[in-house]
Amino acid sequence: MENKEVLIKVEGLSKKFCKDLKTSLWYGVKDLVANIKGNKNDRLLRNKEFWALQDINFEVRRGECLGLIGHNGAGKSTLLKILNGLINPDAGKVTIKGKVGALIELGAGFNPILSGRENIYNNGAVLGFSKEEIDKKVEEIIDFAEIREFIDMPVQNYSSGMKVRLGFAVAAQMEPDVLIIDEVLAVGDVSFKVKCFNALEKLLERCAVIIVSHSMPQIARICTDLILLGGGSIVIHEKGGLSLAIENYYKLVGNINSAELGNGTLNVSNILINNQSDEIIDVLYKEPLQLKIKLNFKTIIERLTIKVTFFDVEQKPVAQLSSFNDKMIIEPLGNEIWITSVVNDLFLNVGRYTLHIVIRELIEGNKESDILCLLRSARSINVIGNNYYSHAPCLMAGEWNQEI
Repeated sequence: MENKEVLIKVEGLSKKFCKDLKTSLWYGVKDLVANIKGNKNDRLLRNKEFWALQDINFEVRRGECLGLIGHNGAGKSTLLKILNGLINPDAGKVTIKGKVGALIELGAGFNPILSGRENIYNNGAVLGFSKEEIDKKVEEIIDFAEIREFIDMPVQNYSSGMKVRLGFAVAAQMEPDVLIIDEVLAVGDVSFKVKCFNALEKLLERCAVIIVSHSMPQIARICTDLILLGGGSIVIHEKGGLSLAIENYYKLVGNINSAELGNGTLNVSNILINNQSDEIIDVLYKEPLQLKIKLNFKTIIERLTIKVTFFDVEQKPVAQLSSFNDKMIIEPLGNEIWITSVVNDLFLNVGRYTLHIVIRELIEGNKESDILCLLRSARSINVIGNNYYSHAPCLMAGEWNQEI
């Protein structure tokens, strides 16, 4: 395999902040004096200081895309701002070769009182392009951004989606050597996001990309390497693989509080997954999953149905169990019953999922009536045990053969 050029190299990078503004200003004066005397120690924490980043090391080659993931406050945005030269590190070194395009904040780099067209020329000049070079690309940028009707309007009047369109179009169409992208691609419509990722795949042939996202499907689609940050440090750095970092990212995702609604005729008093009652339960990919639900009735219900929906961390429904769909009509025989459902092979991809439970009465004509009980985020499961990661939430099993 070709040993491609290293475009980004980060060595021993650390950055500390102070929790108190007044103390921070005082430390700034002391550091200024210490710098003049040449005896400043950047690696020691003082009172009220904390490490936003500590001892970060990595490199990105041309043709590679490094994903940065982690919960809020993990240090992702601080790292991107250092890479883009917006803030200086307290220790360590960053080496970047070539032209850098950055899209790290909504509207960053735009002059709000200038038009979109004027901002294209401004941003191009910052990247080191001449007016003649920008002239050749300006129409492509406008077409990619799909805002030709508004291109001569002041950027301060643009919607957030329009700013993202223009910002990404400038960053991508100028063909930088290094492209840095923060969560801003979360803004905008689906069709433009698809367009952006198609453009990124083409850009990767000739540049290095660093992207921050909370969307694991997006990360899985575009990234070649992955860093999971936690508390300002690298928790996991995977090169050429994504599964371990993504699996651990899901474990760090905060729990969602459950909420129960209903008309008071019944309630769910217990839920077991594989005979466990913890709020978060590890389950193995492609292994059986047993769900047991304990119901307590305050009035007589002759027939009912239960539906269990699995939501991913982005709160998208990705799978569903339905007693009605499985032709199982539940006919309670007492004031308290257990309902059991078994999934023989769990084909959900690795990650965190929450279970939402809906119970309805079945009335004449086998029609479902109003909701008797709705339990949101009843339990969470953490699917583990699959070393192959893709952006698809469900991995189907097929029988494969080869013929001559």
